[in-house]
Amino acid sequence: MDTVLPAELVAAARKVIEANRAAGRRITVAESCTGGLVCGALTEIPGSSDVFEGGIVTYSDESKTDLLKVSTDVLETFGAVSIAVAWTMAQNAVAKTRADVAVAITGIAGPDGGSEKKPVGTVVFARAEKGADPDHIVADSKLFENNGRGGIRLQAALVALELLMPGASVPEA
Repeated sequence: MDTVLPAELVAAARKVIEANRAAGRRITVAESCTGGLVCGALTEIPGSSDVFEGGIVTYSDESKTDLLKVSTDVLETFGAVSIAVAWTMAQNAVAKTRADVAVAITGIAGPDGGSEKKPVGTVVFARAEKGADPDHIVADSKLFENNGRGGIRLQAALVALELLMPGASVPEA
């Protein structure tokens, strides 16, 4: 297949499309630090439009507020890289689309922007399903090895794809 994306990313996206097609589910993604990488991988797969509803890339805090209704209070209290923000992103992405499941990704890919509490490589994931109990939060934070901005974004995209598999939960770090 002709692609500019890493083979492992395209292979993971293919598995997601095939598994969700077999389950009769539609998927969506809300991305921040990965900047559309997950959406790009999913759309590399021919015929993915019968499974992939679409994606929302909200890189700035303002776009998270405008497009995914993340409150400024939540952003100011917890920061953009937090379970509260990722959970809101996922919940509102599934609510705004015809998807059955949404995964959200927000993090610090570097090389700058990290802190002692949230170093470069910190990425938060959340998964929301249409009709699920909104009080049952499926989200977790991971600290990836800082092997450069591209490496962190690739690792985050692979985890996000894993979370889009039917029956998935946030994998242990």
